[in-house]
Amino acid sequence: MRKEILTEEQILFQGAVREFVKREVVPYYPQWEKDGIVSREVWLKAGEYNFLGIDVPEAYGGSGIDDFRYNSILIEEGARAGATVAFSMQNDLVIPYLQRYGNEEQKKRWLPKLCTGETISTIAMTEPGAGSDLAGISTTAILNGDHYLVNGQKTFITNGILSDLVIVVVKTDPDAGAKGMSLLVVERGMEGFERGRQLEKIGQKAQDTAELFFSNVQVPKENLLGEEGKGFYYLMDNLPQERMTIVVGAIAVVETVLEYTIEYCHERKAFGQSIGKFQNSKFKLAEMKTEEEIGRTFVDECIMLLHEKKLTPEKAAMAKWWTSDLQVRVVDQCLQLHGGYGYMLEYPIAKAYLDSRVQTIYGGTNEIMKEIIGRSLGF
Repeated sequence: MRKEILTEEQILFQGAVREFVKREVVPYYPQWEKDGIVSREVWLKAGEYNFLGIDVPEAYGGSGIDDFRYNSILIEEGARAGATVAFSMQNDLVIPYLQRYGNEEQKKRWLPKLCTGETISTIAMTEPGAGSDLAGISTTAILNGDHYLVNGQKTFITNGILSDLVIVVVKTDPDAGAKGMSLLVVERGMEGFERGRQLEKIGQKAQDTAELFFSNVQVPKENLLGEEGKGFYYLMDNLPQERMTIVVGAIAVVETVLEYTIEYCHERKAFGQSIGKFQNSKFKLAEMKTEEEIGRTFVDECIMLLHEKKLTPEKAAMAKWWTSDLQVRVVDQCLQLHGGYGYMLEYPIAKAYLDSRVQTIYGGTNEIMKEIIGRSLGF
């Protein structure tokens, strides 16, 4: 974010996060990528520094700061380092659902340990046969006395291996379509809840992603989040914040890769001059720098709109589509400017290329984003 939209306290927070990433994340990240999973210790460290549950009231163990700029700083600094840990899954997806729709007992039970990092969480929406079409999910939760019986399968779940608490999107009324969807909290250790294989991805290798299986899992009625049949509405209500986590990371990556590509184009020589002096290179860099400026202006506007609770679903869709598409294009063009070195994993542009590709897919594909925007135009 530009410093003009940050307070003095947020600038100090930014420095603290940058130092945290440098000290507690970057040195260990190569090993985490080999392991396909980050350590639980980094989550506990993040909790110690109050980087988790930023907007959770102090009564539940959080910092009590309801300002998305803090969340954005955390996302940006990880993206700039090319060493992202899925703290935003906890801060921007799971915790908002618990705060908005959880009852007092649920908040007291779950929020404190989410803030300390003792509990790691995720939300399980996607299924093998249902991605962007959430109404098409088939995982069921049928009420049976004082508990629900959950059956089904989820896939591509971030924090799938590490998670202790999972908000599962289920059908409590399989015949009611979107109106039969609910949110149910499944916890580690519940009989019949199993984790499948840890999925191998082309990028973001340190982030564990897994399949989840539910076979007659008995989940107490007390773990229902909000009301039965309101799950689809709850999901739609939180999508702007979820999509902004992708947007914020996207523009940070654009700025970062462009910065070190410009430096590379100054240093790399060919035919007796720096490659940045060739018209093709110069024009490409000029185009990308202009789009970066446009993107940053738009993203900062959206951050402030979300902070003010004014960001609409269609504007969030515009931001998600445009910035993630920009990220993929800029990273690809910057890799091209690196020549053969861009294909070598020892250069950060190569890793950025692999890590960026998923941005146009998760959080709703960019084709779905255009559909949302089109519908807002009356089509």
